[in-house]
Amino acid sequence: MSFFNRSSGQAPTPPQQPYSRLPPAGPSDQYRTPHRVPVSRYDDPGAYEKRAYPQPPSRQHGVFGVVAAPSDALALSNCLIVHPSDFAQGQHVFVKQQFPLTTRHDNTGQLAPGTIGASGMQRQWIGLSVSGDEVTVEPTPFQPLYLQSIDLEVGFLRRGHEIAEVFSADEMGHNFTKAFGNIVFSVGQILVFEFHGQNLKAQVKGISVLELADAQRKGGSGAPTNFGVLMEKTDVTFIKSGDSAIKIKSSAKKAPPNAILAPNFKFEDMGIGGLDSEFSTIFRRAFASRVFPPGLVDKLGIQHVKGILLHGPPGTGKTLMARQIGKMLNAREPKIVNGPEILNKYVGASEENVRKLFADAEKEYKQKGDESGLHIIIFDELDAICKQRGSTNSGTGVGDSVVNQLLSKMDGVDQLNNILIIGMTNRLDMIDEALLRPGRLEVHMEISLPDEKGRYQILNIHTSKMRNNGVMDSDVDLLELAQATKNFSGAEIGGLVKSATSFAFSRHVKVGTLAGVSDDIENLRVNRGDFLQALEEVTPAFGVAKEEMEQVVQNGIIHYAPVIDELLHSGELFVEQVRSSSRTPLVSVLLHGPPASGKTALAATIAQASQYPFMKLLSPESMVGFSESQKVAAINKVFADSYKSPLSVIVVDSLERLLDFTPIGPRFSNAVLQALMVLLTRRPPKGRRLLVISTTSVRPVLTDLGLSESFDAELRIAPVSTLRSLEYVLDAVELFHDEKQRRQAIRMLQQAGFGEEDEQNSRLNIGIKKLLGMIEMARQEPEAVAERLIGSLMGLGM
Repeated sequence: MSFFNRSSGQAPTPPQQPYSRLPPAGPSDQYRTPHRVPVSRYDDPGAYEKRAYPQPPSRQHGVFGVVAAPSDALALSNCLIVHPSDFAQGQHVFVKQQFPLTTRHDNTGQLAPGTIGASGMQRQWIGLSVSGDEVTVEPTPFQPLYLQSIDLEVGFLRRGHEIAEVFSADEMGHNFTKAFGNIVFSVGQILVFEFHGQNLKAQVKGISVLELADAQRKGGSGAPTNFGVLMEKTDVTFIKSGDSAIKIKSSAKKAPPNAILAPNFKFEDMGIGGLDSEFSTIFRRAFASRVFPPGLVDKLGIQHVKGILLHGPPGTGKTLMARQIGKMLNAREPKIVNGPEILNKYVGASEENVRKLFADAEKEYKQKGDESGLHIIIFDELDAICKQRGSTNSGTGVGDSVVNQLLSKMDGVDQLNNILIIGMTNRLDMIDEALLRPGRLEVHMEISLPDEKGRYQILNIHTSKMRNNGVMDSDVDLLELAQATKNFSGAEIGGLVKSATSFAFSRHVKVGTLAGVSDDIENLRVNRGDFLQALEEVTPAFGVAKEEMEQVVQNGIIHYAPVIDELLHSGELFVEQVRSSSRTPLVSVLLHGPPASGKTALAATIAQASQYPFMKLLSPESMVGFSESQKVAAINKVFADSYKSPLSVIVVDSLERLLDFTPIGPRFSNAVLQALMVLLTRRPPKGRRLLVISTTSVRPVLTDLGLSESFDAELRIAPVSTLRSLEYVLDAVELFHDEKQRRQAIRMLQQAGFGEEDEQNSRLNIGIKKLLGMIEMARQEPEAVAERLIGSLMGLGM
C-alpha cells in the first residue's frame, strides 16, 4: 500500500484510527468484556487482536508530559486531551492520583504519544506547568458514581468583563448537561465553558452523588463521593461569583444551594418546649419563601420577610428561641446584640455601631445578589434602643438617630434581601411604630406562658439528664407537675427543677455541718416530695394570688341565708360562661351590699373555685400612697398581665376606695374612673378570656359616675337581718358551750326586739363580717356571752 500523494507530492497523514468506531467509555463501560483493538497505528484497519479493556496499548500507568490543550475547542471540553494510543475515548483517570478527569482524543494530530493536553483552568486546579512538567495518569480503579446535583460558582472568564444580558440559570443548566454529559467533575475543580458567545469560568462548590442499583451490583457503592459523572438528570445550580459582574436569573424550579434549613436539623434538638405552634407560624411567615427557588419567588413579585419581633412576659423563652433559630437555619453565625451595647456617648458612634452590624450582609449582597447567604442579627432588649421617637427628653437625640439608622438599613433605598432581624422585648408598647410595619419587623409573635402540654415538654427537657443518669426517682410524675405549675414560665419551671434538686442535696448533707457531704451521696435521688416542696417555694410571677385570696376568706363562708347559696351558684355559672362560651370572652360582675357584708370573701371564693390559671386581687390596700397616675398604671398592669393567660379572673375590691370617692364635695379621681370604665369593657385579645368581679358598698354612687353601665350583671349581698340567720351564724362559730346557754341567749335576743322574722321590720341589719367581729369580742367573756353580744348589737342602734 502506497502512502504517497501524487497530487501534492507529500506523504499522506496516517489513516484514521478505528478507535472512533468504539462507543465512548462511560462509568458502566469501564470493565467491559474483552474486545478487539488495532494491532498498530499504521496496520491495516482490518487487523485486530483481542485485549482486555481498559488496558491501553502503552503507558497505561506511566508518567506523561504536560502540554497545553491543542485547540480552544478541546480546552472548552474540560476533558484531559490524550493521544489515541494512550487511553480510550471517554475514560475516567486520576492525575497525580487525586484529580479525576475524563479523557478525550486529540483530533488535531498535534499531541504526541506519552503527553497529555491540559487547559489553563485544569493546570491551575491541579498545579501543572507546560515547561517540562511530568505527572502520573492512571485509570480510576473503581466505577465513579453519577451526580445527583452539582453547584457551580460562575463568572466571566475575563476579569472586569460586564454585559447587560441576564443569563437564565435553567437554560445554562440545560446546555451544561448537554455539553458535558458523561464527564467526571470533582469538588474544587475549575473549568471553563461557553454560553451565548461568552466564555465563563466556573468552580465546583458542592456535589451530591446518586448511587444507582446497577452501580451497587458492580461494586460502585465503595466509590468516593467527592466526585462523580454528570448525567442528563443531574441538577445543576449556578451561583454568582462574588468578583464577577455576571447577571443570572435564578431558577424557578430548583431551590438555592444554600438551603434555609440545616440538613441535620431536628426540632427535638432545640431544647425548647411549648412553642410548637409559634415555630410553625414563624417558619411559615419568615422562612417558607426562602425555601422555594428564587426564580419562583421573583415571579410572585414578593420580598422575603426581613424582621421578626418576639414579645411576651419575661422568662418565656424569647431569647432562647432566637438563638435556636440561628442553629436551625443554614446561615451565617448570628450576630447577637444586647440593645444597650449599641449606645455610645460619642456623637455618631451609636449609628456607626448599627452600620457595622449590616456591613457583612451588604458586602455579600453586592457580590452575589439573591444567591447571597442569610445574615441574622438578633437584638435582645430592643426597647432599649428603639423607643418611640420623641418620647425621650435627653436632649442629645441619640435614641431617635439610632432608630432612624436602623430603619434605613432594613428598608431604605439600598435595601437588602439577605438579612433577617430578630428583635425581642417585654414592652411592645415602647417600640417605635415605624419598626413594626411590613417590610421591617413585620412578623409579631407573642411568646406567651406555656399551656399544660408545653409545661410537660419543658419539664421533660429540664429533667432529661436526671432520668438518663438514673438520679430521678420513679415516683416523679411529670404530668402531675405540669398540671400543678399553672402560669409558670419556662424560666420558672427551670427554677422549680433547681429548687427540687436543692432539697435532694439537703438530705445528703452531713449532720452538724453546712458543707459536708454524707457518705451515701451515691444514693442521691430527686423524688416527688422534693418537687412538692419546690412548688411551695417557687411561685409564678403571673399567676394565682394565693395568699391574698386565702387571707380574705380566712373565716370561710357561712351560709346564713339561701341568698348566699344563690350567689355562689350564680358565680359558678359566670365562671363556666367565661370558660366555655364563644360569644362572651369577657364577663364583669358587680357584688354590692352594706359595708362588712362579706362581698370580698364571696368574690374571692368564686375566683378560687374557678381554678383559673390567673387570679388576681386588685385592692386599695396595695395602693396606699399612690398618686393618680400610679394607680392607673397599677390597675392597667393587672389587666395587661391577665391577657397573657388563657383564663383569668380579677377581683376588683372596694371600687369607691380605688376611685378616692368621698361624699363631702363630692370628690373622686376622674383618671382612675376613666381607666376602669375602659378596662372593664375592653375585650381581651383573641384566645384569652377574662372574668372581672368587683365589689362596692355605695352602689348608687356608681350610677351617678356612670360606672354601673360597665357591668354585665349585679348581685346584691343581703346582711344578717333575721333571728334565724343570726342563730345559724352563732351555731356555725360555736359561740355557746351548751344548749342551755344557747337557748337563754336566743330568748334574750327575742326580748331585746331582734326576734322579728320580717326583714322589712326587723331591727337586725348587720353585715356578716361585722357580726363575726362582735361574736369574737363576746367570746372573751364566757360567763356573759349573750349579754355582751346583745350589748354590742344595741350599741349599733339596732
